[in-house]
Amino acid sequence: MFLSFWPRAHFDMTMTTQEQARKEREELDKMLEENRRRVEEAQRREALEQQRKEEERFRELELIQRQKEEAAWRKKLEDEEEHANQMKLLGKNKSRQKQPFGIGL
Repeated sequence: MFLSFWPRAHFDMTMTTQEQARKEREELDKMLEENRRRVEEAQRREALEQQRKEEERFRELELIQRQKEEAAWRKKLEDEEEHANQMKLLGKNKSRQKQPFGIGL
């Protein structure tokens, strides 16, 4: 009777071992999938942060460019105004028209 029990016990033990191995593989697969998901999420967050920094830097550069353009525009206006004032001081007002020689007599 003991001999007839042994194959069944061996079969049950083998099935239990196989079932345990299958469960361990499933658990390992779940862990790998979770790790993959976490890595992808971290990469996505990092990419978004990098994009945000690049956009912020671009806005800063645009602001600097606008400020330079405005400063150049103001400088040009100041130079033109200064030139106009110098011309007035020298009596060379552009508002009076030049007349050909001898007509203004």
